[in-house]
Amino acid sequence: MKEFFNSSLWNTFVMAILGVVAIFTQEIVTFVMLGFILIMLSNIYDKLDDIFKQAERK
Repeated sequence: MKEFFNSSLWNTFVMAILGVVAIFTQEIVTFVMLGFILIMLSNIYDKLDDIFKQAERK
């Protein structure tokens, strides 16, 4: 299940939902900012997971 929430399919699904909501509420700038935040949080999670795996090996 962890791999699904970390996959690009999940990210695409979330971005599509945010896009539909942004179109209906006319908040396109908010959609773009939320997209950047989602990408950054995903990158931070990946880095922290790598650090955890390296620390676990030692």
